[in-house]
Amino acid sequence: MRLLQVLVETEHLDDVLDTLREEDIDPVVFSVDDGGDFVRGAGSNSDSDADADAPESGPGRKMVQFPVPTEAVDRVRDAMTDIGIKEEYLVIVNAETAATPHYSALVDRYMEGTEEEERISNEEIRTKVRNLNPRPTTYYSMTVLSAFVATAGLLLDSPALVVGSMVIAPQIGAALTASVGTALDERSLFVEGIKSTLAGLVVAIVAAAVLGWGLKTAQFVAPSLSVTTVQQISSRTSPGLLTLLVALCAGSAGGFGLATELPVSIVGVAVAAAILPAAAAVGIGMAWVIPTVALGAFVLLAVNVTGIVLAGAATLWYLGYRPQHWSEAASATAKVRTLLGRPTTYVVLGLFVTTAIGPGVLLAQQIAFENQATTAVQDVIEGPGYEDLELSAVEIEFSDLGVSEDRREVTVTVRRPVDRSYPSLAGVLRRAITAETDERVTVTVEFVEQQKDSP
Repeated sequence: MRLLQVLVETEHLDDVLDTLREEDIDPVVFSVDDGGDFVRGAGSNSDSDADADAPESGPGRKMVQFPVPTEAVDRVRDAMTDIGIKEEYLVIVNAETAATPHYSALVDRYMEGTEEEERISNEEIRTKVRNLNPRPTTYYSMTVLSAFVATAGLLLDSPALVVGSMVIAPQIGAALTASVGTALDERSLFVEGIKSTLAGLVVAIVAAAVLGWGLKTAQFVAPSLSVTTVQQISSRTSPGLLTLLVALCAGSAGGFGLATELPVSIVGVAVAAAILPAAAAVGIGMAWVIPTVALGAFVLLAVNVTGIVLAGAATLWYLGYRPQHWSEAASATAKVRTLLGRPTTYVVLGLFVTTAIGPGVLLAQQIAFENQATTAVQDVIEGPGYEDLELSAVEIEFSDLGVSEDRREVTVTVRRPVDRSYPSLAGVLRRAITAETDERVTVTVEFVEQQKDSP
């Protein structure tokens, strides 16, 4: 529920009150003097005594105050705009409860779905997303701390520590600010969100690189450690369909959280899950001077950030948020022409095209290779001579983004009887995958022995 306070010129007061009464809204009117101080108040929404309770006419301005359901804010403001009321002074306050003659009926209209679905106004969504952004000192400090925790979690191969870093990461506000700016076509919001996001990622990458280099130099981490074999790191060195899905879901959930009364803080963990570990992996690749790890993680990071921003913006559009300069009566052609005339549109399109041409192409290639390689492995395991084997998993590492010829590394895990061995299986799988994908690969087979006893 929201409590609105609107400053209205006295000459427009009757029109405003009539408009509010048509919507079953119960206003209270306060007179203000030239200095803006309240001097007396009165008001009612009852049709029988409206004239008696309304303040006396005269020069000056009146403060109109009334409670409405959250979903009704935009409708009421549009109605007041239609009668020529300019919102020179508007305050929207979150209220807990209201007891007015018609409020229960008004709530029923919106709660039963006879009016707009639950959503907050454009002004509120701007305020809400800005409140998610902490002060610069707090933002960068929390980014450094979360990057330290993420780096430690990746190096220790500890999922618990990686999740812990997501909880304290502050990136959600910056990413969703860019989404709101995109949906509402507000350049200042979009630029603010992109700048904060990029600055935070740079800080996180540098912090991870410094910590990783320090740990390696001081030998807190074994110098012989091969970071490419650490599962928490290797899983974040290449884009994939599931990682992109996480980013899209996180951005969409953020959009729903912003547009409704749902809490956004929990969504921040999902956003951080798509961003922070990848940024830490970039820093680790820099600290260990392994370009393939740093570049692969950077590609994943770019795909995820772009996915979050665009998914958040698309969700807000789906919920009905549009640029304020768009007229409801304007044709689709006029709206498209207006949109193409805005610089923000080309910045967003640039981000999308960059992602599609660079990381996006690599992502598509990786997904296609995964499908083809998995099909080839299944065909071999299900073929003659391997009836006693059971396929458990196929893991594919896009380890160096095409730098070397043997750029694909495929690890196949199978279950076998304890009394059987298959020394040539890796070679058979390698040839099958090469024939299916026309790519040179390195295949590693991991056997898990199993013993069955049947009566």
